[in-house]
Amino acid sequence: MPVAEGKSVQQTVEILTRKLELLGAEKQGTFCVDCETYHTAASTMGNQGQAGKLMYVMHNSEYPLSCFALFENGPCLIADANFDILMVKLKGFFQNAKANKIESRGTRYQYCDFLVKVGTVTMGPSARGISVEVEYCPCVVANDCWNLLMEFMQSFMGNHTPGIPSVFGNKHDSIYSPADSMVQYMELFNKIRKQQQVPVAGMR
Repeated sequence: MPVAEGKSVQQTVEILTRKLELLGAEKQGTFCVDCETYHTAASTMGNQGQAGKLMYVMHNSEYPLSCFALFENGPCLIADANFDILMVKLKGFFQNAKANKIESRGTRYQYCDFLVKVGTVTMGPSARGISVEVEYCPCVVANDCWNLLMEFMQSFMGNHTPGIPSVFGNKHDSIYSPADSMVQYMELFNKIRKQQQVPVAGMR
């Protein structure tokens, strides 16, 4: 969700949550999704010109006993929460890019059969963007309810309603899983990271 013109990230989040509350959505606690970036250690790369691989280790408060490890355009491994300890032991192969830690934290809302999570995306101390996650709880096949999700999102996101996520293209009629949500968070976080790398003079 883009930041409203002339408003801060926090003000835009407040506008969104006010719209949800006016619809009749009720607060259902908080949520947090975090992502740490690891890159392959220089000692493990054979060719000097070879690009290092990035791995994203993610957590989601909806799945407190799980840890997700994702490669860009690659598989998603779902492990138990002790995976973080394993990554410390693998520091000869993967190094933590600590400055790249990013997270989305915010409020969960329930509206009829919809679960909506509106989060502020932060890197370090500063707010960098807004995430909106919408789930239609009775349905597990994403393509079966996409039109319904779109219609509901338009009621509070207006013309900022997103198009169909790329992860759906690979799923067709298969069951949507927590890993599919994590792939979308990874894509959003990477998009926000890339926006931060644009020099200020080049921004319009």
